[in-house]
Amino acid sequence: MRDDEGRPLPPWSGGEAETALGFLEFLRATLEWKTAGLGAAQLAQHHPPSTMTLGGMLKHLAFVEDWWFSHTFLGRSAEEPWAGVDWKVDPDWDWHSAAEQQPDELRALWRAAVDRSRSVTAASELDALAASPLRNGERVSLRWIVLHMIEEYARHCGHADLLREAVDGLTGE
Repeated sequence: MRDDEGRPLPPWSGGEAETALGFLEFLRATLEWKTAGLGAAQLAQHHPPSTMTLGGMLKHLAFVEDWWFSHTFLGRSAEEPWAGVDWKVDPDWDWHSAAEQQPDELRALWRAAVDRSRSVTAASELDALAASPLRNGERVSLRWIVLHMIEEYARHCGHADLLREAVDGLTGE
């Protein structure tokens, strides 16, 4: 089932994995909806005092997808564009550098990261532990990563609601 915006609705009575992944997919679709149809200037528009932009949000969430699913869970080394970044010089590089990219480039980067993450969740159980430990030495489960991603997207989709309304007046959930 889908809502009026074409977003997939989470199952009403699914199992744990199906329900959690259903909510993550709904939130991913919400971000896609909130950034759809905007040009480079609109994706780069910020509203003081915040420097947050919708384009930056796409790039940030592409990074977060890759970080948690590919790097942390699978234990893979960071790939470009993330590998060449000096995060100590600019810890918000993902947000700032988005202004230099075209909308199609940002959307493709985000969609590719989402596709990689979907491959991970399709091939793994929620109880599986991440290959890479956190800084404290703990290894999180895929369940923890999925729930963290729901939280991450939910927070940023709230931001996206406000930013999109300020950009062109689009409102809605």
